[in-house]
Amino acid sequence: MNYKRLGDFIESCNEKNTGNIIKILQGISNRKYFQKGKTNTIGVDLSKYRIVRTGQFAFNRATTRNGDRISIALRSKEDCFVSPSYRIFKSKDETILNSEYLMMWFKRPEFDRYARFRSHGSAHEFFDYDEMCEVTLPIPSIEKQQQIVAEYNTVTNRIHLNNQLNKNLEETAQALYKHWFVDFEFPNAVNKPYKSSGGEMVYNEELDKDIPVGWKVGKLDKYVKLSQGQVINAKTRYLVVEKGIPLLKITDLFNDTATMFIDSEKVSKKNIAVKDDLIYTRTGQVGSIFRNKEGIVYNNCFKIIPIENILSKEYLYWHFKNDKIKRLMIELASGSAQSDLTHSAFYSVSILEPKKEYQKEFSRISLLILEKTFRNTALRFKLQELQSLLLAKMTQQETNPQAV
Repeated sequence: MNYKRLGDFIESCNEKNTGNIIKILQGISNRKYFQKGKTNTIGVDLSKYRIVRTGQFAFNRATTRNGDRISIALRSKEDCFVSPSYRIFKSKDETILNSEYLMMWFKRPEFDRYARFRSHGSAHEFFDYDEMCEVTLPIPSIEKQQQIVAEYNTVTNRIHLNNQLNKNLEETAQALYKHWFVDFEFPNAVNKPYKSSGGEMVYNEELDKDIPVGWKVGKLDKYVKLSQGQVINAKTRYLVVEKGIPLLKITDLFNDTATMFIDSEKVSKKNIAVKDDLIYTRTGQVGSIFRNKEGIVYNNCFKIIPIENILSKEYLYWHFKNDKIKRLMIELASGSAQSDLTHSAFYSVSILEPKKEYQKEFSRISLLILEKTFRNTALRFKLQELQSLLLAKMTQQETNPQAV
């Protein structure tokens, strides 16, 4: 294949934010998208920051401690400004090198490995604009580039739609939980909202609110027990293997990734999670709950195990999804360097125990919703695999020698 030097097709952009005319400060994730800037700008001269116009690329030249990825993104939204340490460039001619096609090249893991290999420095390593210019890539005809981009965008849009469907389904389940177990507006015997139709209520001191007569309240230690996850350190490093079951760290739970694998035969069964299990984050990003995950629960999470099935897993799952409960758990977490939710703090929280028939009906409905989200998630994984295949195929495209 005929590879071309990227520097012949791009040009550097060095427009300063003179007069602070641009108001949107952005950073760039190592997952290749712009995000809200985290820099404290109080007392900082923002006129020295660099403007990124729509259709331009920006990248963080620092590669040290960046997850073996280079933070680079194509600006598709309105103009923004970024740190002076970032580098900005654009395609010289969109009819020769399509920017979206180029961004696809930057998303390939092979590019990240190349950028890390070409980074230089002692305490900190950098991949600068000069090194970017030395990148080589196939540049087929503009028609072929547009076709490749269209195929990739079709899959990407389907993933976005899939994610939106799951978000809508989750909001439906959360609304149902709130109606039934916070506002007590579940259907009563005559199929009317319980509380608004005069359902009998009684004041509960622990929750400081009225609850339906016959429902109970207790501390979490009455209803669940916690299994703290597997520690991985110098003494337990032997558990890490190339092929095994995933270690469910917080970052991997959020990103749906698997970056470390464990020999399941050598760990306690209590730390192994199956799809039906509830996994709760206890350090750092405290208060998030996950389900439909299989692997070894890491030490920064709890596995929540219901006691005698007094409370159903579906009820517990959506209870801990509730924003009010999440904020409470965050407040209870202690620690100076990092928040840490202890067993005793978790167990001290009160929880409502609805009557069995209401839990059963809520479980029936919410499981239907969960099953739909699980199917959507499985489809998303397949679409993401297709994305990766499309990126890999870029090196297999025939280049038209007349195109450049």
